Amino acid sequence: MSFELELFLAALALAGGGILKGAIGAGAPVLAIPALSLIFDVRYAVAVLVIPNLITNLSQWWQYRDKMLPHAFTALFAAGGALGALAGSFMLAFIPPDILLTVVGLVVVLYIAFRLVRADWVLSYSRGLFLAGPAGFAGGLLQGAAGLSAPVSMTFMSAMKLERPTFIATISVFFMLMSIIQGPTLAGLGLLSWTILLHGMAALALMLGFMPVGAWLARRVRRETFDKLILVLLGAIAAKILVTPFL
Repeated sequence: MSFELELFLAALALAGGGILKGAIGAGAPVLAIPALSLIFDVRYAVAVLVIPNLITNLSQWWQYRDKMLPHAFTALFAAGGALGALAGSFMLAFIPPDILLTVVGLVVVLYIAFRLVRADWVLSYSRGLFLAGPAGFAGGLLQGAAGLSAPVSMTFMSAMKLERPTFIATISVFFMLMSIIQGPTLAGLGLLSWTILLHGMAALALMLGFMPVGAWLARRVRRETFDKLILVLLGAIAAKILVTPFL
């Protein structure tokens, strides 16, 4: 694959992540991480998105900050995510990249399967509060090790059937705190260099540029239709990840 093609595909993945982030308030890594992992590797994909994840979520949290769920829930969920991200970052550093790439593919498949089988799952606030810490930790562990917390975090939050502003405000705190923990940890482990930080700033510019496109689409395309398109795209990416080692 030529450098120009790699650059184009990476930009396409980041633009798609920005559109998804703007449309539903979360999920940019769901598209960007698998695609970037195929083009480069999982460690690079996770590290390069630390800054974009922090800034885009800070932006969305500020916009909807008065719509968050109660502080007890948000604190438990975000603190669990931070602890999980810390542990997952060490897994990212010491587990072989090929294994991590396979994990990314399997995590995406599990996410798709759960969305299809349990699309109507509803979680009450009281049960959600009880599960917030463990769910946050599990999501953070996946975020740290593979860059994808969505199979846990987005599924958990979506099941509570929150209004879009409340969903965005609450999950943004979760993602922000994980990024704050991930950055120094990955730097200390030698996975986040100044070069990758610069790449991350370029990725941030792309994602911020396409987030308004996602917000525009969210107002004009039915959520169910958008979700189906995303699941189809994720299915194609996951299939490519899992089949590549056998080619």
